[in-house]
Amino acid sequence: MNQNLFASVDHYIKNLLAPEDEALKATIQSITDNQIPQMSVSPNQGKFLQVLATLCRAQKILEVGTLAGYSTIWLARALPPNGRLVSIEFDPLHARVAQENMQRAGLAEQVDIRVGKAIDILPEIAAQGIGPFDLIFIDADKPPYAEYYEWALKLSRPGTLIIADNVIREGKVLDPNSSDEKVQGVQRLNQMLATDNRVTATIIQTVGEKEHDGMVIAVVL
Repeated sequence: MNQNLFASVDHYIKNLLAPEDEALKATIQSITDNQIPQMSVSPNQGKFLQVLATLCRAQKILEVGTLAGYSTIWLARALPPNGRLVSIEFDPLHARVAQENMQRAGLAEQVDIRVGKAIDILPEIAAQGIGPFDLIFIDADKPPYAEYYEWALKLSRPGTLIIADNVIREGKVLDPNSSDEKVQGVQRLNQMLATDNRVTATIIQTVGEKEHDGMVIAVVL
């Protein structure tokens, strides 16, 4: 295990296939400028999300957890001109910065940022009939991941792709006695997926500049 090697390979892939343009670089800088935690996906992960959105020909995307909009930009760029992305962000500061970043990236007309608790906003989205969504990306607070997943299913159709980030926690999910509520949250989700016949799913381990983690990839049946 060589973290320096993983990071170097990540940079190699990024430079070849996921170079950041000025809008993406400015989004990362806005996180620093506004003292927001640097918790965005890596460039390679962002490009991976974009490839998946392109693969499923997404016209409607739901994102649970906006932060400053870095992953939002990657995903929204896979949409057709009439496509729509709805993103939910709890923190008003994060949402404001993300909105500025959508403007800079030329995506303000396609991206709808909702501010508040996701567990409150998801039922509102369902009631408004905006779905079903073609791709749903969950990357928010970890303790209610299982609840977010259940709402994702309600807002899906057969073929919808559901992705949940940070579900390995540097291997801490292997500890059945963990007292970390973030670990417990993703353990609940992972265990649900093992017996859920509504989806076919797997977990992809990820290494790189974001160190060791993983993503759930689930397709609604």
